[in-house]
Amino acid sequence: MFKKVIIVFILGFYMVFSAQQVRPSKSSEIYRELKTLKHLPKVLYLAAHPDDENTGLLSWLINDQNVETGYLSLTRGDGGQNLLGTEQGAALGLIRTHELLEARKLDGAQQFFTRAIDFGFSKNTTDTFKQWNEDSIIADVVWVIRKFRPDVIICRFPPNAAAGHGQHAASAVVAEKAFKLAGDKTAFPNQLKYVNVWQPKRVLWNTFRFGGVNTTAENQLKVTVGQYDAQLGMGYGELAGLSRSLHKSQGAGTQSVAGIKTEYFAHVIGEPAKATLFDGVVKTWTSQGNADIDHLLDEIISAFNFNHPDLSLPALLVLRKKVMALKDIDLKRDKIKSLDNIILSCAGFMGEVVTNQAEAVAGDHYNFRLNLISRAVNPVVLENVTWLNKSESFNRELSKDSLITIQHDIPIPADAALTEPYWLAKSPTNAATFSAPNDTLIGLPEAESPLNVLVGLKIGSENFQVKLPLSFKKLDPVRGDVVEALRIVPAVELKFTQPLYLVKENEDLHLSLNVKINSNKLFSNGMLNLIYNGERLGGGELKSVNGKDFIVDYVIPKTKLATINSSRLQLDANFVADGVTYNKKQVLIQYPHLPSLQYFAPVTAIVMKGDIQAKVKKVGYIEGAGDFIPEFLRIAGIQVDVLKDEDFYGNLDESGGNGSQNKLSQYDAIVLGVRANNTEKKLGRWMPFLWSYVKAGGNLVMQYNTNQDTTVNQLGMYNFSIANKRVTEENAEVKFLNPHHKLLNFPNKITADDFKGWVQERGAYFPAQWDAAYEPLFEMHDTGEEPLQGSTLYAQYGKGNFIYTPLAFFRQLPAGNVGAARLFFNFLSAQKN
Repeated sequence: MFKKVIIVFILGFYMVFSAQQVRPSKSSEIYRELKTLKHLPKVLYLAAHPDDENTGLLSWLINDQNVETGYLSLTRGDGGQNLLGTEQGAALGLIRTHELLEARKLDGAQQFFTRAIDFGFSKNTTDTFKQWNEDSIIADVVWVIRKFRPDVIICRFPPNAAAGHGQHAASAVVAEKAFKLAGDKTAFPNQLKYVNVWQPKRVLWNTFRFGGVNTTAENQLKVTVGQYDAQLGMGYGELAGLSRSLHKSQGAGTQSVAGIKTEYFAHVIGEPAKATLFDGVVKTWTSQGNADIDHLLDEIISAFNFNHPDLSLPALLVLRKKVMALKDIDLKRDKIKSLDNIILSCAGFMGEVVTNQAEAVAGDHYNFRLNLISRAVNPVVLENVTWLNKSESFNRELSKDSLITIQHDIPIPADAALTEPYWLAKSPTNAATFSAPNDTLIGLPEAESPLNVLVGLKIGSENFQVKLPLSFKKLDPVRGDVVEALRIVPAVELKFTQPLYLVKENEDLHLSLNVKINSNKLFSNGMLNLIYNGERLGGGELKSVNGKDFIVDYVIPKTKLATINSSRLQLDANFVADGVTYNKKQVLIQYPHLPSLQYFAPVTAIVMKGDIQAKVKKVGYIEGAGDFIPEFLRIAGIQVDVLKDEDFYGNLDESGGNGSQNKLSQYDAIVLGVRANNTEKKLGRWMPFLWSYVKAGGNLVMQYNTNQDTTVNQLGMYNFSIANKRVTEENAEVKFLNPHHKLLNFPNKITADDFKGWVQERGAYFPAQWDAAYEPLFEMHDTGEEPLQGSTLYAQYGKGNFIYTPLAFFRQLPAGNVGAARLFFNFLSAQKN
């Protein structure tokens, strides 16, 4: 299960989730951990993305079979869509990483990753391995196998088209190849400085029924899962629904289904399984040659008192001595983790080191509180505390159920690294592989906190050293106590007040920088620099910078901009003071279901310059899944109103006729955000008002939707059907079906150049069929596939215009793609032509 206790020698490969407190497990959890300690097999479930895992099977393996189980997701889900907010790319991957960790807390599995970046949808393994370095991803999977040491590997997907996604299929390919190499001493020999080779027994494919695809067969290995568990108060299928529903950014809410079901497994490689998943696997301590450990565990489990788990401590301490005497170093290291977690939980031990500030600066001092408590009848002894690098002896008994608090001033080391995910600390090695500053971090969901107080305890005759990370604690009026990681931030942060700027030809560029001071240090003077392509464009001297945030305005003259022969440029900024360069901006992500997440990015802004015309002044917007387009339009000087229920009232008369347009008629265009038909449940009653708006002369632009969890069946005035058809090659050739169409000529003349420099994809969920009233504008396709004409459909309806476009504007506009902006502005301006 997800371990809540953090112990120095327990911290191996996988117990480094962001638990800021050491807290005891519930009695039912301790009991399950004891039963898991009795079982030696391990299972590694392997797929490509967050939410690919079969949570029902994971829940059964952990809670019914009491088998240590991990989920290896090749990616962190960086390439998907975000239903919660505007985060994309690395920020979305960070969100999904922690949604996986929250899910693992419920179902009890461990979580691993490779360095592969989710670059978006791919159609086959050939396309996938054009992006991913196959050898490096296989090396990462081999590393996880050698560290976790699973006996059985289960793939979610097959290595062919039935996987439905090139990255899905690739996960099966690398699983089979890693299986062959994990036990080979000549494969990735540098890993053997830290781990030993390990050969799993077999690889299985967990076959499935998805939609109209059924890959199960009655001659496959079958397992019954979903049974009711009295200690959980639910069946494993119900627990799986709760776990999977924590993938909130993906809208992956799943029913908690009671009752048993059958899971099917096809043999892939290794020794075939005939009766169970664990045929031929060493299952018990007795089979491994340690019957005394088996017998003692049986006695502890039989005598376990749910109301007084501390009564098990004497026997557990005897068991610990036996485990510590094992000659198998890997097995000893592995099992002592779980055992020490059980011992501290039985002792009812809680520890935390907290301060009142969420953020800290390297070199500054902060007051912390060390809170400790134990609930064992026989006292736990606090022997010593190491405050980062200063030790203090105590030899103090923790009286049962009596909290002790020790105040201490702790200086944050001057060389303390900024708090950010290890995989985002460096630029990726290539477009689709993250960098890891230390190879031993590979596979981890996140790195262990480097700032910890070490607490030396004695329980009975055994010594324990508990690692407590420096944390921030506050009382939230709604959530109660909130305990999160202390976040290390720079002394000075910079950030452009907006991420994008649009400037026309022969105009000066006006921009602003927010300067945030996090330290009490006084900077007597410093230089603020604006940089393009390594050359300084402007800036100025700042004097007496001392703890107050402020905004600095700058103007870059049009004469200087004219010397830059590019329609899209990236500006960088930094502040240099006392020989230190500050060039980081904080990206802080906060959602109620997650801890506060932070990483740092370069201080940059994208400038889009040139002939970018928009003939609209006021746009109504219906929000869908979070995207950046409303902010982009506001940056362009367009008023954007997010439409609500009341904005539609009165637009139709009582008979259902056109009625007055006193609300919607004020807008030059109305835009539906991506997947609005999937997220806005009021859209069904709004659609007649929108059609009436178009009929009376309005301009309606609808972005892509999917067929999953839809609100209305007919999106347009004339019918069209959406299919899972897409163009994933961002540089796919675009054919103009009618170059003279008004949408391609006003107010911007659209050419093939406007489709250069697109990111990740052209578009997704193209219509497959449409009414003859629609005119398609473009034809495009991925290599080797049939041409698609559904990327944009146009129809005149009454006096107005309706445009359905699944082109990926929600990705292109945040990236500052000038051609995409010109085309989108044409769509908005259709009624002005």
